[in-house]
Amino acid sequence: MSSVYGVILAGGIGSRMGNVEKPKQFLELGGKPVIIHTIEKFVVHPGLDKILVLSPRAWVSYTQDIIRKYIPSSSDRVVVLSGGETRNETIMNAIRYIDKEGMLDEDTIIVTHDSVRPFVTHRIIEENIQYAKKYGACDTVIPATDTIVESKDNSKITDIPNRKFMYQGQTPQSFRAKMLKDMYESLSDGEREILTDACKIMVLKGQHVHLVQGETFNIKITYPYDMTVAKALLNTEDKKC
Repeated sequence: MSSVYGVILAGGIGSRMGNVEKPKQFLELGGKPVIIHTIEKFVVHPGLDKILVLSPRAWVSYTQDIIRKYIPSSSDRVVVLSGGETRNETIMNAIRYIDKEGMLDEDTIIVTHDSVRPFVTHRIIEENIQYAKKYGACDTVIPATDTIVESKDNSKITDIPNRKFMYQGQTPQSFRAKMLKDMYESLSDGEREILTDACKIMVLKGQHVHLVQGETFNIKITYPYDMTVAKALLNTEDKKC
């Protein structure tokens, strides 16, 4: 049976959050760091064999400390690693760890997720696992609600795509890990320069990427305003429990 890894991407420093004393994934939300809320969603999912948390190098020890503090029972399933210079290099660090552990084969699955999307659901994670196994790659999306306007010169409109075919990308994005690694290593320098995320690697190589229906509340905490929204969502989530 194939191994399935949750891969929490926490390698960024969150410069768009403004002048804060620590990366946004470590800011407090409802009494504990944002990243802890996210890790908890993965720890309780029975379909994941291990959770890899990719942290900025200078924050690895801190990440390990808060996991021990807030999720002490997860010590055997959660491993903290250093992130890379880019998002995709961070994912590759996770795959290299899996390979080093002797667990990387054609069927190994990784479910990659932003550390600052703490409202991911069990259903979204489950469908990512199932679709990655079936199709090799999948991406969590929601239909675009606003009209998308393209401007190639940042001055005037060059195109307005049909909104019916437009989606907003979220995470998780999930893959057969070895296939992703092989495709990434085969990219030219020019192709690497235009990468936005791991799904772009698959698209460039002609690999089918299946869509997983996301949720509007599966928000990414990027700006200070997002923390206000997240606090309101957390209150709603707590009332459901």
